[in-house]
Amino acid sequence: MALIDATRFIVNQKAKLIELSNEYRILDEAGAQIGTIRQEGQTALKKLARFVSSLDQFMTHTLAIYDADGTKVVQLVRPRKIMKSKFEITDGGGAAVGTIVQENIVGKKRFGLLGAAGEKLGEIQGESWVSWDFSILDANGEKIGSVNKKWAGLGKEMFTTADNYVVEIDPKVSGPLRLLAIAAASSVDTALKQDSA
Repeated sequence: MALIDATRFIVNQKAKLIELSNEYRILDEAGAQIGTIRQEGQTALKKLARFVSSLDQFMTHTLAIYDADGTKVVQLVRPRKIMKSKFEITDGGGAAVGTIVQENIVGKKRFGLLGAAGEKLGEIQGESWVSWDFSILDANGEKIGSVNKKWAGLGKEMFTTADNYVVEIDPKVSGPLRLLAIAAASSVDTALKQDSA
């Protein structure tokens, strides 16, 4: 099944002792790889800065999501930030899809899903203020998907920062909202976990 049509998949961050660039595998329920997320455009200087400091949130991040055959499906660019994250989303061909905008920094985390013209297409809502579980809602507030963090196991988590996210998207969701939902797992990770280090 193509990543763009997947209704349930696992985003698996590659385990690294020191994380200098984000990299994830996208797996189907049987464990077969159906895509990849890679951080792109990192200079040697930026990698060095990530190694010796915790200035990650002040840097621009570019993540590209590829199908199993190497076709780019979605690209996310998060400009440097001070408090709240904003992600500019384009499709594989570079056309604007919309933005994912962090709406708050206190309480349950919320991210607005906006179309290319700024119209509200939906929202990502944290289940609680400490939870890594999120619901994806459409513009009417109906649940159309979810992003849930799954621990890989205590031994692994003690020595690495690798995480797994299970993403579910209603099969009826299409167009820009589907691309924003696919982008949700890596944007939540970049907005929250990467900046907490």
